Amino acid sequence: MLHAVIMAGGTGTRFWPESRAQQPKQLLRMLGKTTMIRSTVDRLGDLVPPDRVLVATTASLAGRIADELSELPREAILAEPCKRNTAPCIGLAAIYVSRSDPDATMAVMPADHVIGPDEAFRDAVRFAASLVEQQPERIVTFGVRPTYPAEVFGYIERGESLEASASGSSASPPVYRVARFREKPNAGVAAEYVRSGDFYWNSGIFLWKARTILDALGKHQPEMYRRLQRIADAAETSGFAEVLRQEFTAIKAISIDYAVMEHATDIVVVEASFDWDDLGSWQSLARLRGVDGDGNTITAKHLGLNTTGTIVRGGENHLIVTLGLKDCLVVHTPDATLVANKHDEESIRQVVAMLGEQGYGEYL
Repeated sequence: MLHAVIMAGGTGTRFWPESRAQQPKQLLRMLGKTTMIRSTVDRLGDLVPPDRVLVATTASLAGRIADELSELPREAILAEPCKRNTAPCIGLAAIYVSRSDPDATMAVMPADHVIGPDEAFRDAVRFAASLVEQQPERIVTFGVRPTYPAEVFGYIERGESLEASASGSSASPPVYRVARFREKPNAGVAAEYVRSGDFYWNSGIFLWKARTILDALGKHQPEMYRRLQRIADAAETSGFAEVLRQEFTAIKAISIDYAVMEHATDIVVVEASFDWDDLGSWQSLARLRGVDGDGNTITAKHLGLNTTGTIVRGGENHLIVTLGLKDCLVVHTPDATLVANKHDEESIRQVVAMLGEQGYGEYL
């Protein structure tokens, strides 16, 4: 059966000061009236029932996530003792899914991406699941055809084309073998990727059999796999919570790309039939919400004079006035305000680190 695994343990550091430790990006209303994680779950629609949805997050966020997704059973919230990146998260989720369904197919996705239309996404996942059923050892991912030379996304280089069709489907999307995964490129390399026509943006969405990804972790990350197996062996015992804490905390943090994708051989990429953006930084708002005649993106009560190319975000009850600003980022929250050159927003990570170092932990 198909299961949905939603990864919701990130902190969204680049969205400070709006994103905080207890209110990370996936719990923010970035583009509308619903939180990012609520939109992700709603997008699933009839793809999987609530009892086959698993949300992996950190123990510190589990309560908030459960409240936001109150229609899901409590056991649908998988609380990790600490953050250990995506590979341990996925491995732990695969163990949980396998306990109730040894032949489970997992659709793994982040909680904070912008995707639509919803029905196109569901159709794409059904098609990808059929590819996994045809060849259970296969790993399937989605590639998004690039519309500009993005430096903030990873890329997938496609190889040979595959003939693939889903049962009952008259029009199947293009499917290719994955030649290799590429890290985020500089501007020149990104432009070459787009010109070649052989590269996709890496959506970070995967489908595979639970046993396939566990076997891959056993082969390529044996120490991680051993610790995950100790966790699995302790399931249903009185000491499970302590085993989970000890073993998961001892796992080295590593992404699924580095842990498995760079080594696996049977990976195919399906060209996404849906729109996608990972909303990775404040500048994403300009792409998704658009700009006005002066190149500004405004989601606040705002009065601007001689303001161009600027992103302004704040609440409805606080007036933000900008004068003579160009290419800036202004984000106002009740207790902190960020004013920055929008092209230097990667340094927000450094700001967050400095807040902790200089005793401003209440703003994290």
